[in-house]
Formats: sequence, structure tokens, C-alpha cells
Amino acid sequence: MYNFSYFKEKDKQAILGLIAEYPFAFMTGSYLSGVQVATQIPVLMEERNGELFLQGHIMRNTDHHKAFMQNPNALLVFTGPGCYVSASWYSNPQIGSTWNYMSVHIGGQIRFMTDDELIQFMRKLTLKFEKGNTRSQTIYDNLPDGFLSKMMPAIVGFEIKADNIENVFKLSQNRDEKSYLNIIAKLEEQGGSAALVAAEMKKRQAALFPPGVEWDGSKFDS
Repeated sequence: MYNFSYFKEKDKQAILGLIAEYPFAFMTGSYLSGVQVATQIPVLMEERNGELFLQGHIMRNTDHHKAFMQNPNALLVFTGPGCYVSASWYSNPQIGSTWNYMSVHIGGQIRFMTDDELIQFMRKLTLKFEKGNTRSQTIYDNLPDGFLSKMMPAIVGFEIKADNIENVFKLSQNRDEKSYLNIIAKLEEQGGSAALVAAEMKKRQAALFPPGVEWDGSKFDS
């Protein structure tokens, strides 16, 4: 992970907010032999007794299921919007261009759910992504028994307790105010993911450049 203190988000709610807004996670692990596996899945999070848990489901008898049966250590990566940032937008353009992005990495051990736990999870999952619409024909409780009898044995639910949480919110915090504002303007012009990054940068502008305080670039490594 890109490990600079000024790119670390300290607001817990901002970190949880990214997970909630971008729940389609990259999950990776390995067999005991070291052979790596990966998959991408939607994940729900729960806070219980001050601890964070991530829940999801995967297909049975896949490479990742077999690997996690051997080795329960898993890493989930949640990624928000990202975009290219040209050094031509800086006050001093004669340095390398870069990429702004937001990412949360959560490590922990997989515990596979019981059949009853999986049913409860699928109820929550389908209802959440159908935006609470209990009349939707595709939420768990409205699916045909014949379909469920084939689908449910083919999947396995899991829960991961977040033993380690790391993040990178790389949003040009190491640039001077003139450069910072110009980057925001250029990203807003592009729209899409770039505009979303610009919006995140705007949230941090006042804290980075408080009125009457001279910017001190010497505290940054790059």
C-alpha cells in the first residue's frame, strides 16, 4: 500500500462511507502452497460491539472457495473513483504526473456461514440492492422455491472480521494551494470519475489550507 501519512484518511466515517458507496470488493487470498486466488463480489458491512464485519457469498468448489478452505486469511479491497492528474497542472510542472484515488484494504480471516446464516444474509443482500423494495420479484423472499433449491447449495456465505484496516485517500494533499485549486478545476472540466475526485478534494480544502496559514511544502516527501 502507498504508505504516506498525508494520504491517510483519519475520519472513520469517511472510510466506512467509501465501503458503503463502493461495495463491490476485490477479494484475494492463497492456497497454503502460496498459489494466489481472487474474485470480485458485493459485500455488506456490519458494526457489532465496536468491531467491523464484512459479509458476502461466493460459488462453491471454485478456486477461491477451495483456497479459503485451506487458508482463511483474506484481503478485501474497496476502491472509489480515481483519475489521472497531469503535472502540467502544477505550479511547477517539471515533476512526474500521478493518479489520484481512494482505496480501503481490510484483512481478516474468513468464517463460512451456516445454511441458516446464509439465508438471512441473502435476505439482507437482495433487499439492500433492490433499495428496500419488498415487492421486487428478485429479493430472496420472492424467489421461486425451485430456483432457490438449485441456487443455494451452489453458494457459500462468509464473514470476515476486520482485523486490519488500511486506507489511501490520495487527493493531491502534497501540492501547494495554487496547484490544488487548479487540479480541482481541471478535474471538474472532465466530469465522471474525475469530477468525483474533485468533489472529495474540495471537502479537504479548508483543512489543508486554513486562512492566514502559510503552506509548508517541506513536510511532504513527494
